[in-house]
Amino acid sequence: MTTAAPAPRAGHPYHMHDAIYAQPGALRLVGRGNEAVLGAAASTLAKAAHVVLAGTGTSWHAALVGAHLLARAGRLGSRVRVSFGGELADYGVPRDASTVLLGVTHRGTRSVADALTAARGAGVATIALTAKGADALGAEHVLRTVDREASDTHTVSYTSALGLLAMLAAAVGKDEALAHAVDALPDQLALLLGQESWEQIATRFGARRQYWFIGGGPNYATALEGALKLTEAACVPALGVDAEQFLHGPWTAVDPADLVIVVAPPGPSRTRCLAAARVAQNAGAGLLVLGADGDRELGALASELIALPDVDELLSPIAAVVPLQLFAYHAAVRRGGNPDGRALPAV
Repeated sequence: MTTAAPAPRAGHPYHMHDAIYAQPGALRLVGRGNEAVLGAAASTLAKAAHVVLAGTGTSWHAALVGAHLLARAGRLGSRVRVSFGGELADYGVPRDASTVLLGVTHRGTRSVADALTAARGAGVATIALTAKGADALGAEHVLRTVDREASDTHTVSYTSALGLLAMLAAAVGKDEALAHAVDALPDQLALLLGQESWEQIATRFGARRQYWFIGGGPNYATALEGALKLTEAACVPALGVDAEQFLHGPWTAVDPADLVIVVAPPGPSRTRCLAAARVAQNAGAGLLVLGADGDRELGALASELIALPDVDELLSPIAAVVPLQLFAYHAAVRRGGNPDGRALPAV
């Protein structure tokens, strides 16, 4: 597969910058036009014996968050699992008629598209979550996010996908509180976008040897996505690690020249993230923490603490990823790179 490089832009902002700041508006609108599909897809999921979410790259991270949403808010519990699109392509799609396959892909990744086609051919119910105007991917139900992004470093398509997955989980589990909380997110994101000097933060931390992104629960996906955005935009080494996994070996490689970014909003995983932050501080690394406003324990450890909106932990990945997108963007610009990405080589 090959992808042409995005059209270059002469100055700031690049396409990625536009997309980051478009996220509050996109979240306000993403439910419109999807109402009927959300209802039909929720009904299908509620009756399923098993639900498999599939994606690749950023879409896999969205699938990870979606699994938390459907398992907990959607009350599907252990019926939910996540797979790479390529895993399904290589080892076979589910063929049990009581299973639902939910494929997430912004640009129609071939492995996810093939999995949806094969699953539907086997009598499995299928749901696709993809861009407006994209191919329907052979799915029975198709949820649409936003127009295809001009930047290859995807941002608004990711948060829009998470918003739709949250709406879907609320519909499956009949969770009105979660649905109302999703409605409040656009205003909270707008405030978050304006609360820090992102260029100064990138100047302060944008020239480290190695970057570590740590999270737990639904924000393990945020750690993965933050690392991917920084690598895609700024072409620097970054690693996303689960907080507990970080404490079981990877921490030994942390150097004082590194930056450790810990995503630790209130929730069951915060204690493990706090332990990871303490280890990173003891190693002498810089520590950037995303947490609750007034979290004294994390604030005492952090080189910089970015206050996240007060939202349910299940929705926190939508808010927490925004500072990481901005950091990646400004780090790329500071390094003289093009945060919109590069042409993908033939594979």
